[in-house]
Amino acid sequence: MNVLLDNLDLYGPFFLTTIELFALAAVGSLILGTLLAMLRVSPVPVFRGMGATYVTVVRNTPLTLVFAFFVFAYPLLEIVKLNFFTAAVVSLTLYTSAFICEVVRSGINTVPVGQAEAGRALGLKFGQILGSVILPQALRSVVPPLISTLIALLKNTTIAAGFSVAEAGAIRAYLSDRGENQMVGLLWVALGFIILVAVLSLIQRSLEKRWSVAR
Repeated sequence: MNVLLDNLDLYGPFFLTTIELFALAAVGSLILGTLLAMLRVSPVPVFRGMGATYVTVVRNTPLTLVFAFFVFAYPLLEIVKLNFFTAAVVSLTLYTSAFICEVVRSGINTVPVGQAEAGRALGLKFGQILGSVILPQALRSVVPPLISTLIALLKNTTIAAGFSVAEAGAIRAYLSDRGENQMVGLLWVALGFIILVAVLSLIQRSLEKRWSVAR
């Protein structure tokens, strides 16, 4: 307990940064992942190819390499300057969106074909059918795998510590500089992540219960 209390100036701000990283990347990856899923099920072959290529390339690229690109290689392009935190958010978003895409696509495939046919019979266009008919049903059916992907995103935020982002994954190094017991310090970090994962699990159960009633 002394390790925690004596280093609250580390645990508080660093875990706050972790939560900010997670929240921003989660929102970004949910939006981008859903758009990619729409490309994957598009009737236009070019769009389907674009979505499939993105997912294949990104899913098979280690997240560390994605971080390394945006931290070290991207600045050489001199397009838009990114600080370390922003680069971490972009890296996590682009990487996680590939997995979100496949989760959402699997949900879309569970919706009966008759739903789309009914939409077309009403004169709705593909985008309207997908946004108003298919996606609301698809997202309800993929809550567990979607939350599991977000939990993986939460744990992946620790990689940012290796790229100069002061978040929970970097606490151990700071404790080492202060001469604290690193093993005990890491146990508190682990407990912090367990609490955050528990919160996500509660959100999952709440959504499942609410949407099951809605159906």
